[in-house]
Amino acid sequence: MKRLWDISPPITPDTPPFPGDTPFSQQWTATIGPGCPVNLSAITMSPHVGAHADAPLHYGPGAKTIGQVDLAPYLGLCRVIHAIGCGALVRREHLLHALGDGLPPRVLVRTCERAPTVWSDEFSAYAPETIAWLAGLGVRLVGIDSQSVDPAASKELASHQHLLRHDLRVLENLVLDDVPEGDYELIALPLKLVTADASPVRAVLREL
Repeated sequence: MKRLWDISPPITPDTPPFPGDTPFSQQWTATIGPGCPVNLSAITMSPHVGAHADAPLHYGPGAKTIGQVDLAPYLGLCRVIHAIGCGALVRREHLLHALGDGLPPRVLVRTCERAPTVWSDEFSAYAPETIAWLAGLGVRLVGIDSQSVDPAASKELASHQHLLRHDLRVLENLVLDDVPEGDYELIALPLKLVTADASPVRAVLREL
């Protein structure tokens, strides 16, 4: 049986959202007891909590919602590249060692030894020119183990804008702590949330 790596963080009330975003909460609306055969709950959360796929609508007015995007980029061959300790921005030189004869359509970058469990502004993001370079190499999806492809304080969201310009898809908040560099099958399908700007994903990697 092929090995699976679960690269999704746990989602609990302690999961840190982006500042100002809606954290996870859960309420029980029914519990098993006399006259009630089931447990039922309701959850409230931003679709950006935990491992998630941004929709183009998140950073492009009038762009596609997550329920409208093609699923193909979220499923298939990908490469995990380590850029641990790269600093504030993932640049081309941090990825060249894993280029080989080319890149598959999906690239996930590990930037930290251990995925964060509390909010911090000090995380690594993609340099905008890195997004453009990857798109030029045929990459259709990029992922990262930090909270955003742009720095926390960014108001221009230059890397997100390059995703929009080059029609790339993105996964954020991944957990790549125990994943060696190399090629895998990525499975990280977003929910068909017809009007939403993002969707949680249960992201996994499967050995080839």
